[in-house]
Amino acid sequence: MASTGVADGPIRIAVAGASGRMGRMLIEAVAAAEDCVLGGALDVADSPALGGDPMAALGGHGGLRITADLRAGLTDAEVLIDFTRPEGTLAHLEACRALGVAAVIGTTGFSDAQKAQIAAHARHIAIVMAPNMSLGVNVVLDLLRRAARALPSSYDIEVIEAHHRHKVDAPSGTALAMGEVLAEATGRKLDEVAVWGRHGVTGERDPSSIGFSVIRGGDIVGDHTVLFAGAGERVEITHRSNSRANYAQGSLRAARFLRGRSPGLYGMSDVLGL
Repeated sequence: MASTGVADGPIRIAVAGASGRMGRMLIEAVAAAEDCVLGGALDVADSPALGGDPMAALGGHGGLRITADLRAGLTDAEVLIDFTRPEGTLAHLEACRALGVAAVIGTTGFSDAQKAQIAAHARHIAIVMAPNMSLGVNVVLDLLRRAARALPSSYDIEVIEAHHRHKVDAPSGTALAMGEVLAEATGRKLDEVAVWGRHGVTGERDPSSIGFSVIRGGDIVGDHTVLFAGAGERVEITHRSNSRANYAQGSLRAARFLRGRSPGLYGMSDVLGL
């Protein structure tokens, strides 16, 4: 069983969805980090990658094999990094809780009930959960909070996001996090003022609303822009991801933050000290 105390040596990290795009990027980042080592590699039961060496694509060879057995994949890990699907992440968290393994969750698309389950697990293990692990995105969230508080209510707020054709949820978790920050900073509740799309004769824009526009296509890693539109000027705050590597590096920073951490549900603002 993994220890919850401060350990010596490299951080032993397990990666969920090891054969996916993000999983491979995470494994590459772990392999390149001097203070981390791959401690497990998980994938779904029908994955053709099961039984393979997770380091093979990097030209490495080790004793690890990609497995669908959660206990086997987590026994030698201190932290699990998970960018899979909500149902899979919840199953992984149950195993993490049983083994005392901390978790970094980059999965998006959770329902309120699923978020409550994660909070329950966080009473027993340390979890960092964020809709976006990019360091830059989390700095942008802080900037949005400042801008929303400084600009008068006459400025209309719109959130525009774009992702690759394979993304299954919309708006993105990052766009929703931006909306939550904007609503909170302006004294509103997002579920009461969000406009998720416009079509046909919509009438004039409700000045209290926060609009969302979604683009899906190609191999766009992730672009997010928040537009503050006032009379005579516009303020735009934009973050563009050109590679998943920034998500991987942010995840490793979160894993380092969790070493020796008490049980609780943390965000990237905690990791970055914002």
